[in-house]
Amino acid sequence: MMIDHIAVYDHFAEYGALIDMAKFDEWLDLFAEECRYRIIPRENFDRGLPAALVFCDSRAMLEDRIRALREANKYNIHTDRHVIGLPRIVEDGVTAEAPFAVYQTDQEGETRLFATGLYRDLLVSAGSRLRIRDKLVLLDTFAVPTLLATPL
Repeated sequence: MMIDHIAVYDHFAEYGALIDMAKFDEWLDLFAEECRYRIIPRENFDRGLPAALVFCDSRAMLEDRIRALREANKYNIHTDRHVIGLPRIVEDGVTAEAPFAVYQTDQEGETRLFATGLYRDLLVSAGSRLRIRDKLVLLDTFAVPTLLATPL
């Protein structure tokens, strides 16, 4: 399967928008039934170290994470804004990568850069849309300034 560039652009745009709008159930629908979601600092990834900040190896784990978020976010109320760069399709034709930056704005109106990195998505076709089989969020640094509650 070769994925279409326009479908990949739409995929990443929808991914960021759903998180920014706190539509987490719809965000979950972007994932295949069998999926994996990992947030790994670049330093660990480059050294081949498996330690991840977040590791979900099933859709059920992602659903649990969203349930927990709905409770935890009562203590870290903020809005997210994803800025996702132009994606590229990797040579295998089913993996897409896109650079990203996530900003958070707190209740006092202070906005700060929260995280930067690279998304690497292994995508599968599910009818007329793409779904994520494996999402690697490759963070540029270990230093996440506050609670890592919302998805990146």
